[in-house]
Amino acid sequence: MIKSIIPFYIICVGLYILFSRKPDFQDGEITTGSIHYITDSTNKSVPKAVFSIGKDEYAVNAGYVFRNLKEGQTVQVIYETSDPSKAALYSWWGYWLQWDELLGSILIPVVFLFIAKEITARPTPEALLEEMDMRKPRKRKNDDDI
Repeated sequence: MIKSIIPFYIICVGLYILFSRKPDFQDGEITTGSIHYITDSTNKSVPKAVFSIGKDEYAVNAGYVFRNLKEGQTVQVIYETSDPSKAALYSWWGYWLQWDELLGSILIPVVFLFIAKEITARPTPEALLEEMDMRKPRKRKNDDDI
């Protein structure tokens, strides 16, 4: 059963990742930007990817778990053409693969597996009797003749 679940899991997660990215990779435009550390309202230095479209300049949050960026580093940014302020760093870690989605996609099936095992581990006596009745061979029409 596990052998049939794993390909199903990979297909479902792959399709989810493919069609849930914002901004959409099919409709979005990719440009280059550079990393600048900007102080936010809590006086903490936060990496921002700064890119320009025409005369306008935009800054997108580039900080992400396990992502190390250096000041002035050139990065790819994907943005929506209708609203360039809705942009994201275009990279495997953070755009395509996100830690919360990966963790959830692994934990949810594992939790359901344990719940299913707990439910079926201690069946009620009525369920056992019903299962035993189902296993009894049915009498055929000509069984009495033998």
